[in-house]
Amino acid sequence: MSQTLSPAPHPDPEARRGARKLTLVSHPLCPYVQRAAIALHEKSVPFTRTDIDLAAKPDWFLRLSPTGKTPMLLVGGVPLFESAAIIDYLDDTEAPKLHPAHPLERARHRGWIQFSSDMLDGIGALYNAPDAESFAARAKALRARFERVEADLTGPWFAGAAFSLVDAAFAPVFRYFDTFDRIGDFGVLTGLARVAAWRARLAARPSVRAAAPADYNDRLARFLLARRSHISALMAGAL
Repeated sequence: MSQTLSPAPHPDPEARRGARKLTLVSHPLCPYVQRAAIALHEKSVPFTRTDIDLAAKPDWFLRLSPTGKTPMLLVGGVPLFESAAIIDYLDDTEAPKLHPAHPLERARHRGWIQFSSDMLDGIGALYNAPDAESFAARAKALRARFERVEADLTGPWFAGAAFSLVDAAFAPVFRYFDTFDRIGDFGVLTGLARVAAWRARLAARPSVRAAAPADYNDRLARFLLARRSHISALMAGAL
């Protein structure tokens, strides 16, 4: 159950350092929440997780969040919103560092994190496609993005031997395909060997496994079936 959480008046974040309580406000299916959870697990930072219903957002959440979206990280009562800002804050304050030390590489990684956000938008467009024609066009657009990833991917992680925040950002992207693969082969990832190896390595990472509920695939399947879109029809036909 969600609890009422509110910040102290005129909070002083610096005064809370070293004795802060972290609360990750989440939704079980939100891929952006998973980014923050992965970063927290990678850094072994204690936190509590409070799920909310995005279809009936509690008043305390709307008071604290300017966007009304998850994730939100409460740092001793101080609300942080937007996953990119949250994971940057965690990397600034907690070891080990998951961003590169060099400013140019760090900026490049932030660009790839935004690229992964664009891919999540593309996935949303795919599962909301109303018919076979638009579904095929959106699958083709996603395929082109993954081909670009294939070309830039170093391996074994995105940028080589070290796990980074780019890996944390892409893990929820691939998690959708664990459910999509049960519905059919949409041709999005076919033949992309480096991407396939990266996806498998991410799926086995303890922080990635811990970032979503154990019944995530079943929850996502129910969500997709209720969309009344082309993918819903594919699922109904398979059932």
